[in-house]
Amino acid sequence: MKKRTFLKTTGVVLSGSMMTPIISCQNKGEQAAVDPEPLRNWAGNLEYSTNNFALPENADQIAKEISSADKLKILGTRHSFNKVADSEHKLVSLTKLQEMILNEEEQTVTVSAGVRYGELAQYLEERGYALHNLASLPHISVAGACSTATHGSGDSNGNLATVVEALEFVSADGSAHLLSRTSDPEKFAGAVVALGGIGAITKVTLKVEPTFQVTQNIFLDLPMQSVVDHFDEITSSGYSVSFFTDWQGDRVNQVWVKRKIGEEYRPLQTEFFGAKAAARNVHPIIEISAESCTEQMGVPGPWYNRLPHFKLDFTPSAGEELQAEYFVPRRHAVAAIQAVASISDQIGPVLMITEIRTVAADDLWMSPAYGQPIVAIHFTLKPDWEGVQKLLPQIEAKLAPFEGRPHWGKLFTMDPKVLQSRYERLDDFKMLLQEYDPDGKFRNAFMEKNLYS
Repeated sequence: MKKRTFLKTTGVVLSGSMMTPIISCQNKGEQAAVDPEPLRNWAGNLEYSTNNFALPENADQIAKEISSADKLKILGTRHSFNKVADSEHKLVSLTKLQEMILNEEEQTVTVSAGVRYGELAQYLEERGYALHNLASLPHISVAGACSTATHGSGDSNGNLATVVEALEFVSADGSAHLLSRTSDPEKFAGAVVALGGIGAITKVTLKVEPTFQVTQNIFLDLPMQSVVDHFDEITSSGYSVSFFTDWQGDRVNQVWVKRKIGEEYRPLQTEFFGAKAAARNVHPIIEISAESCTEQMGVPGPWYNRLPHFKLDFTPSAGEELQAEYFVPRRHAVAAIQAVASISDQIGPVLMITEIRTVAADDLWMSPAYGQPIVAIHFTLKPDWEGVQKLLPQIEAKLAPFEGRPHWGKLFTMDPKVLQSRYERLDDFKMLLQEYDPDGKFRNAFMEKNLYS
């Protein structure tokens, strides 16, 4: 896949790669040398700001890297599109930390920072367990996804971080810490979605449940009026439901309905609120081959091979793209969708596809779903930063009456004061960061601008 750098200096752009190494290690991973090709995120739109890159292999090396640095940021699998994990000084990747330990008595699994959801899912399935939900892509790291409140879909499903039970991390002075939901619930609620601000998260412990089977059905050309009249009925029709639309015409292109197989399971009909069942597997962008997508057509399969839209061993989504996403309170869902639809002419030229999903409320301070259920409106955009940069303020203006908040790891242009006003626990979060990072070692330009300016 051809890669180009579309954004180099945008202050609102984090990262993620398909684990293809473009670095080579020295001294057992304590220090890494970067190839002439600059380090970029998985989509190729973001070039990182430094070649000072380390790849530690264990806790001692992590502590050494952190305690010896004045400034640094921790990298995950580089799947974000903005600079939330960028640094002008030093980058430390934890992708070599790959341990997974299941505790059947506690119904939890503890995973190291380098583990991706696709790998964890296979590990759990082999042992008869599952996670409550997964994001569209199984390629992202567990620790990184939780740190940015990345989510899946479902009226009753919280974002991926909501099943975190404990965190182990190394703070600015190189010391190790453990926070758990039971031992220190207040600090824990602030630390789970921390944007890399409390330090290097080395392990996360997640709640698991018995494995389950899921079917996936796709329906085409849902009338927009059905969205307006039956939004709650549609989103509650499955365990996880996604709308895909290009905003062109008076319809939603596709509805993906993922359903748990249980005692009351019944196959869906071929007609769904005015939409017709797809006759074959389809990609969210209908022109693209569905080869990379998880199995559809109502065929039952394990949770980890149905809840994500894309298979682990394929390039996710469209590949070379930009992404933005905004969250609004669930009560404003229909009005917010109609507001975005009103600028379809402006959206069309730079859009690949939009996905709309629901997410349950949570108690995590910096989560967009803190204290209330939300609707996520996600934009997969063409790699045209000039056009996207003009479009995002228009989308943000349309969502302003509904208190729209951007995804922490995706593109946005929102004024920092507006963004800060929409997080009621922001001051508490800053105090928590001050406790573990008093000199701002993990504070980068993204955090300075969006949280402290």
